[in-house]
Amino acid sequence: MRAVTPDEILNLYDYEKVRDTRRRAVIALKAERRVEVGRYLSFVFENHETVWFQIQEMIRAERIVDEARIAEEVEVYNALLPRPGELAATMFIEIGESAQIKPVLDTLLGIDVGGHVRLQVGGQVVPGLFEAGHSDEERGKLSAVHFVRFPLPPAARRAFPDAEAALVVDHPGDPGRTVLTPAVRRRLAEDLA
Repeated sequence: MRAVTPDEILNLYDYEKVRDTRRRAVIALKAERRVEVGRYLSFVFENHETVWFQIQEMIRAERIVDEARIAEEVEVYNALLPRPGELAATMFIEIGESAQIKPVLDTLLGIDVGGHVRLQVGGQVVPGLFEAGHSDEERGKLSAVHFVRFPLPPAARRAFPDAEAALVVDHPGDPGRTVLTPAVRRRLAEDLA
């Protein structure tokens, strides 16, 4: 997948002129790339457009105008893009009631280790590989946002466009299985192409 380059990033003034239109387009795109599993988990599969938008929003929020700082943001966010042969997603733990945040996060400790999150493509099982640093079981801390990669072996990549594909979570804190809709599978197949 093509990385975002600093020359694609709009300055603050130009971004404000197109922000509403681009924001609506990315919200619609993310809806086609979002998969909910269980009661609390949702996965948004990242691509060039979703990452570009996140960079623009960060630059807007922090009022970054220095070219070196913009290049740093681009480098950091490009790490969210899938590498060849893989899918990459941001996993959100979404808890509606503020009083439930800590209890729910406590029940989900360890979700990012031990192969609890998997992608099934036909008969192939692809364990999710989580980015380190978002949890600390010893201190009972778990972030509500995680980044996970699914490196598909060649057989799973070939089968992906036509086979049933599902996200599976077998963690006792929030187990679930969600079959990807044809629209989501079509979008993700584009990422693998």
